[in-house]
Amino acid sequence: MKSREQEYRELFMAEALEAYDAMSQHMSVLEKRPGDEAALNEVFRLLHNLKANARAMGYNEIGEVAHRMETIFGQIRSKERPFAGSMVPVLFSGIDVLGGMIRTVGANQALTENLPLIENLDRVIAGEEPVLEEDSEVGSEEDATRKLELSDLVYIPIKKLDHLLNLVGELIIDRDRVLTLAQEVGDPTLLSVTAHLSRLADDLQYSVMDARLVGVGTLFNKFPRVVRDVASAEQKQVELTISGQDIQIDRNILQIITDSLLHLVRNAIGHGLETSEERTKAGKPAIGQLTLSAQTDRDNVLIRITDDGRGIDVERVRRKAVERGVLSRDAASRLSEAEVYTLLFEAGFSTAEQVTEISGRGVGLDVVKLAIDSLGGQLGVESKLGAGTTFTLVLPTSIAVKGALLFELEGHPYALPLMHTDSVVSLQSDRLHVVGGTLLAKVLSENIPVVRLADLLSDHDDALLPADRSKLVGAQDIIITSYNGRKLGLIVDRFLRQQDIVIKPVSQPLDMIDLFGGVTLLGSGQVCLVLDVPALTRLFLARRP
Repeated sequence: MKSREQEYRELFMAEALEAYDAMSQHMSVLEKRPGDEAALNEVFRLLHNLKANARAMGYNEIGEVAHRMETIFGQIRSKERPFAGSMVPVLFSGIDVLGGMIRTVGANQALTENLPLIENLDRVIAGEEPVLEEDSEVGSEEDATRKLELSDLVYIPIKKLDHLLNLVGELIIDRDRVLTLAQEVGDPTLLSVTAHLSRLADDLQYSVMDARLVGVGTLFNKFPRVVRDVASAEQKQVELTISGQDIQIDRNILQIITDSLLHLVRNAIGHGLETSEERTKAGKPAIGQLTLSAQTDRDNVLIRITDDGRGIDVERVRRKAVERGVLSRDAASRLSEAEVYTLLFEAGFSTAEQVTEISGRGVGLDVVKLAIDSLGGQLGVESKLGAGTTFTLVLPTSIAVKGALLFELEGHPYALPLMHTDSVVSLQSDRLHVVGGTLLAKVLSENIPVVRLADLLSDHDDALLPADRSKLVGAQDIIITSYNGRKLGLIVDRFLRQQDIVIKPVSQPLDMIDLFGGVTLLGSGQVCLVLDVPALTRLFLARRP
């Protein structure tokens, strides 16, 4: 596996060689038409970008040459001097030297300074005559026999990768069907061929998924400016720390959570962090600390936004929920701390006393929850009053292929994403108890509400009332789901198996039912509905006693 440093070097090489080819082309245009503003502007831009990228990578020798040439082209663009005379061969020589340096980086060799070129470039900048060699407008024999080189990397539009991934998804579905048929036939030759097909499909799938991975730093590195602007608007001092930029994730997932991260960072500064005066009175450093980090956890990526601010005032949230008519006073008093945190993600809910450009408009956190749910991810909140708050986004590395638990209900197969599956248990019916009209199961010393999935999917609003244990006989297969800090046990008819599935959007009329997150095709050819755990949990909470 390539190291991050090697990947960054290859990316630098691809862009740098492309810039070198473009600059060579524009230089030829300028030699014929010295006043061509489009060519001048493009060479200036390319040199500026090459300088910045080279310095960022630590290739200071390239940066120094590019910087001096950028300065000269800046003088030409501002009409301080024309593109003519003895400077022209010096600039052509500079382009050639840059090309050589870029190829040196590609060969993983050490860079050296070209002092004669740098001295000439400095003379040109100062308006002095450069020192030219005799063979510098005729060209050397080496120039005439120079080999042409192409980059080892190519740029691929994301739409092409999306299309390729869709095709791979179709291939995975057909592979599973072929494997099922081969097992039914039992022919050894066919089984061998299908096994080989399966390996090829897996390799292709992971190769395409790998091609879509990008470092979260491509998004994280945009936040220093965001934090600066928001902190300034809120009149607060904030220091941002970023870590885990090299963690890889599907580019589309990163795109989907962009707004979510923006909301959470704004929320941390607007709601979480105090002003310098408030922090000083509380015995804290005047400058608030904000951390944006990423790490991997098995097949997931965890992104955390942490502040050392005032924390979430649970009692204040309860009061706001009652004032806004979200809950009754009695219901609010019974909420656990984790359940109180979930109120923050209700549409339009805000605890801000004043409306500013950043906070108090009642938008943001509900959008975050919807975005995370759409990815099959989870959002967690940890907070300590007076010490700070952490929001944790648990995200899949890819949204194309997901692990799922397959089960049977009333003769039909269904799937639940593993992201929201906590565990599976089989319990005798006498270990289930009705408390307050709700069926409960004690699993690992934790009482978890349980419901027959068939009843939950019923279109009768009173299907869950009251809970009746007499309907349950013998061992019950129960899937324990987890969403938004809440666990819910779903009683199903039979566990089938765990496998990776390709989820496709549901079509009409099922797209009107939010209980289904998609559909997949099993190896047997059966259509399998993928259940949406967040929607099931919300439905249960709405219908429970």
